[in-house]
Amino acid sequence: MQFPAQERFGDGAQFIAGRLTHGTSGATHAVVDPATGTDVFTYELAGTEDVDAAVAAAREAFPAWAGGTPAERSDALHRFAARLADRADELARAESLQCGKPLKLTREFDVPGTIDNTAFFAGAARHLQGQSAGEYSGDHTSYVRREAIGVVGSIAPWNYPLQMAAWKILPAIAAGNTIVLKPAELTPLTSLLFAEAATEAGIPDGVVNIVTGTGRVAGEHLVGHPDVAMTSFTGSTAVGKRVAEVATATVKRLHLELGGKAPFVVFDDADVEAAANGAVAGALINTGQDCTAATRAYVQRPLYEAFVERTAALMETVRLGDPFAPGTDLGPLISHAQRDRVAGFVDRARAYARVVTGGEAPGGDLAKGAYYRPTLVVDAPQDSEIVQAEIFGPVLVVLPFDTDEEGIRLANDTPYGLAASAWSRDVYRANRATREIKAGCVWINDHIPIISEMPHGGAKQSGFGKDMSMYSFEEYTQIKHVMFDNTAVARKDWHRTVFGDR
Repeated sequence: MQFPAQERFGDGAQFIAGRLTHGTSGATHAVVDPATGTDVFTYELAGTEDVDAAVAAAREAFPAWAGGTPAERSDALHRFAARLADRADELARAESLQCGKPLKLTREFDVPGTIDNTAFFAGAARHLQGQSAGEYSGDHTSYVRREAIGVVGSIAPWNYPLQMAAWKILPAIAAGNTIVLKPAELTPLTSLLFAEAATEAGIPDGVVNIVTGTGRVAGEHLVGHPDVAMTSFTGSTAVGKRVAEVATATVKRLHLELGGKAPFVVFDDADVEAAANGAVAGALINTGQDCTAATRAYVQRPLYEAFVERTAALMETVRLGDPFAPGTDLGPLISHAQRDRVAGFVDRARAYARVVTGGEAPGGDLAKGAYYRPTLVVDAPQDSEIVQAEIFGPVLVVLPFDTDEEGIRLANDTPYGLAASAWSRDVYRANRATREIKAGCVWINDHIPIISEMPHGGAKQSGFGKDMSMYSFEEYTQIKHVMFDNTAVARKDWHRTVFGDR
């Protein structure tokens, strides 16, 4: 059974001050099932008035929520995790419907990961600590307070709507902030379900708000809003630059998780079977619509031919189909426009590279959806578009290298630095790769796994700041130094620098 979106959200796709409402922009938008091309939910988009109402609700809720104890916030988040677990099947079906993800992906990755994230931040809420008190000047006692910032205005992408909602909302509210989240207008369903579950768990009205509108209207108004103290954005580097430009006008705290072009470096002592399996899984997860997906495989020349042959063979076993069917491995891309964009990269590459397998949309029953076959490309120059640009689809490019130095240099040779992996049986070789590859995450002999306890974020033009883990609180808290005089004397020794002598 699919998720009954129109019936479920008949009251609208805005969640403000604890209830669903209709948008006031005067424009409507249709959520499209990318597997069939059919509309599954039509709603009124948010306008600037809706953003203002959501920010006002968050601002009103902030003093009480920030003023509560860590234990109170922790208890609420524990209840939240339990409520999400109760609604796991509903969340999985809604995510599969709006994104085209296979149900096995949403059930085994997106939803469990979100529940685990919620449980993690329930515990983390009680461990927000500053530096220990001490007499660092000799005459004063200093300590550090870690305080909530205020209203956070966040923007999440369409590729992982549920997990990105969690990554934005959870550290913000665990730290005592309140939040207004704008999900992508293509995929609002699970963000709304997530906010509803928060309210059902007893998190006060106004702490979590959702405004579903376009980036140019709702997004820019949210980022530029004078009552929003911080903006967190996940999306393309190009849009991230615009978000930074708008946020700068009001000197907001800014957290950006942007594009990626993850290298997959295979040294000549690697297990070829393991590397090929890792490359196929790492390149095709979420139909390649993942900024950490393996997109550029660099294989040392002695293993190059074997790796290409085995990777192509494995790709050809991947089953495209109905996201709700048990045997489906790969669903459609998010839209026909995205499928055509991916196809354009591959078609242009035929002029300078070779497509080993894939490189086309399937026919038959799948033709009505936004499907594209898993694609392996070789013989592309390092400076070519297909190697340098973020494709965001099920496309892996494989290039050879000779020396270890060359492999690492090529891995670093893009503007991006979000994630990477290196494959080797040699601990010294692997350790060198972790030091010298410039990325926010480097996996060894695997690619893609994430855990709540460890940070996620990029370097270079992949942005700055961290999601998940205790490190995320560096984004969502303000550090305050408090200093007490211990001498109780009226005239301090340092006053002589202003008046009088020693």
